[in-house]
Amino acid sequence: MTAPHSTGPHTPTDAPGAAPARPTNRRRLTGSLLARRLLGHGVTYLVLALAAALTLGPFLFSVMTAFTSTRQFAQEGPLSIPAPPVLENVIGLFTSPDGFVTPVVVTVQMVAVILAGQMVFSVLAAYAFAQLRFPGRDLLFWVYIATLMVPQVVVVVPLYLMMSEVGLRNTFWALILPFVLGSPYAIFLLRENFRGVPGELMDAMRIDGAGTLRLLWHLVAPLNRPIIVTLVLITVVTHWNNFMWPMVITSGPEWRVITVATSALQSQYNDNWTLVMAGTTLAMLPLVLLMVVFQKQITRSVGDATLR
Repeated sequence: MTAPHSTGPHTPTDAPGAAPARPTNRRRLTGSLLARRLLGHGVTYLVLALAAALTLGPFLFSVMTAFTSTRQFAQEGPLSIPAPPVLENVIGLFTSPDGFVTPVVVTVQMVAVILAGQMVFSVLAAYAFAQLRFPGRDLLFWVYIATLMVPQVVVVVPLYLMMSEVGLRNTFWALILPFVLGSPYAIFLLRENFRGVPGELMDAMRIDGAGTLRLLWHLVAPLNRPIIVTLVLITVVTHWNNFMWPMVITSGPEWRVITVATSALQSQYNDNWTLVMAGTTLAMLPLVLLMVVFQKQITRSVGDATLR
């Protein structure tokens, strides 16, 4: 009896000890997924790096030029690295006749008064709209919030006429009065957060004899500290950078703020760009420091708002 024999060629799987094909395909699939993931991460980081360069480039250019000497800037151009860095431009800002001493002092005073007024009145108004009950509360709230839709350019002329009629043009009061009594944006944001305070906690404090101000100071405000800190930063940045209203309502160096002074540098020293960039760097430095110091509070406030 003869043994049967095969008529076709032997495949690799027929041979004893041959490796199956399935693990090889799995390795190829894993390698392909890993390559796609690495490519996706690479593209993401490339886009983020380009966005960071476009965002931070002007600030870096301003800082580099501020510490570059006038001679080096004229010889090597605006993109040269300061070698060595000099302080003559910063010193020149404070020693020139129309220097930055008065604008910095006026701006700090203006921002401090507006910040204190807005925080006090915005917190009180937001608590009233969120927790107190009175006729026409919701209607009054939405009418007030509707003023957010009105561009600032529209109200500049009426405000200017009002300040001129009462004799406040070119005074410190003209700088602060339109903004010191609260902000619609701040009241809206605080009201939405104050409404999220648990009613059980407020009832428990009322049973213990707490009044409205005690509730606000010891319960509502501490629970909403991140959003209040964020509003403080937004208020400081907004009014530190305010340009149009101070330029319109003031004239001369007496009540000139830092943004108007920086703009004036461009017309007075249009060929001395190192001095202009020193003024720009000085104007933005406090805001950068504030953002670096309080960035965790901003992140917490955004997270709390998202969870609510």
